[in-house]
Amino acid sequence: MPDPRKKRGVRHRFAAILFVSVCAVVSGARSFAAIAEWAADAVDDTLSEMGIGAPNASTIRRALSAFTGDGFDTAISRFLAGRLAAAARAGTAGVKTGLRVRRRAIAVDGKALRGSRVGDGRARMLMACLDHAAGVTLSQVEISEKTNEIPMFSTLLDKIDDLACVVVTADALHAQREHAEYLHRRDARYVLTVKGNQQSLRRQLAGQPCKDVPV
Repeated sequence: MPDPRKKRGVRHRFAAILFVSVCAVVSGARSFAAIAEWAADAVDDTLSEMGIGAPNASTIRRALSAFTGDGFDTAISRFLAGRLAAAARAGTAGVKTGLRVRRRAIAVDGKALRGSRVGDGRARMLMACLDHAAGVTLSQVEISEKTNEIPMFSTLLDKIDDLACVVVTADALHAQREHAEYLHRRDARYVLTVKGNQQSLRRQLAGQPCKDVPV
């Protein structure tokens, strides 16, 4: 990640601040002060041997607040997606049972960010891709107050480099022709819930002998 700060007066490397922050959050830190406290405790045991000092809370806050856009989120998402894809390939290489082949599956869903409501405004909304098996968030985008989840569907999935043969699941809101065509272009598979927002398709499905099809 590029350092978003001005070079003058920089004491701690940006990569070191990111590293300390990630380690602290994984260890349970939930604030800039908690991250700084974790770094202060770890500097004598481990960090100093790695050439990393203990930045204070103000330094951490300024560095992390200087981020613009979603570059860091995208980098983390691509790293996690690559690790999961490699693990899936290693675990299923050459293993088939009849016509059944184990596939990766990810869920697309939107959620309100708890504790993010300010005044009479709505809570901040996020839409994310979650790996079914690992429970890992592979990518996420914010849904602004002027839009909804539908136009952000492809934006979210564009953050995942490879969707070939990946099964994408989503709720009835995303049972859209454009979404299906997008997933088809990316060689993905999909399972979409069909409800009243697609009345013609629902009637067609209701007329199928689904109960007579063996599982």
